[in-house]
Amino acid sequence: MFVVLRPGYSTRRIAAELKHAGVIRSRPAFLVWHYFHSGRSLKAGEYLFEKSADIRAVHARLAAGDIYVHTVVIPEGFTMFDIANTIQEAGLGTRNQFLSLAKSNTALIRDIDPEATSLEGYLFPDTYEFTHSQNLDDMVREMVMRFRKEAVTVGLSANVHRFVTMASIVEKETAVPAERPMVASVYYNRLEKRIRLDADPSLIYAKLLDGTYDGGLHGGDTQNASAYNTYRHLGLPPGPVANPGRSALEAAIHPATSDFYYFVSDGNGHHRFAHSLEEHNRNVAALRKVMQSR
Repeated sequence: MFVVLRPGYSTRRIAAELKHAGVIRSRPAFLVWHYFHSGRSLKAGEYLFEKSADIRAVHARLAAGDIYVHTVVIPEGFTMFDIANTIQEAGLGTRNQFLSLAKSNTALIRDIDPEATSLEGYLFPDTYEFTHSQNLDDMVREMVMRFRKEAVTVGLSANVHRFVTMASIVEKETAVPAERPMVASVYYNRLEKRIRLDADPSLIYAKLLDGTYDGGLHGGDTQNASAYNTYRHLGLPPGPVANPGRSALEAAIHPATSDFYYFVSDGNGHHRFAHSLEEHNRNVAALRKVMQSR
């Protein structure tokens, strides 16, 4: 059984909560034990008790702060929408509450990215241990602090908005770390030649923002008017389209040197890169053959 003891609860309130949950049999007995045997305060938090336990054991756990933690895994490439769903599934808050904070609390990164319109890109993918004594604002701050720590590690100190935006696209384009510098080089080459990026992740994000994404892209989607639609607009999208991990950040900061302008899946988890549209079209045809053979 779970018992949540909020900060500011008196010892009497704690005893009452434990008795109500069936953890202890006697509230007065718990209070007597506390007053005669404790030199430490009881810690707030969420506790998991398997069954009714001895008063001494319960008291010792509360004094030690042996609280229950919720392990929350945020994979690389998750968007703030994905994270919001994960937080809700863990029972730590609602999707809408999390999204509201992620969209509004840009003060947390204003010093490094004054252009940011949300915290997308700065909620660092990692494994977190959250408790019910933390609120959603605490959780968001912890994710941003992890990003800041990682940014220092990879040497990201200037042009943060540009690099994180590029890293987010690279992250979504390939799950193969070794390919990421080459994918980044393709996009940087296209930017230099003023060729539209035609990046599916940015178009998907445009649809996520307007609430129309159904898990796939369709023919007419490339006409989406959103500034995030890089099939229609030159340059990078207005901001990150996901939350990149270390490998993608490093690829955006240190791309490979190449003269590739195109890439497409090879159908087996990797990509084929091309210098010209003609070569790219051959690679696309090869992909179609692979897919048709399955």
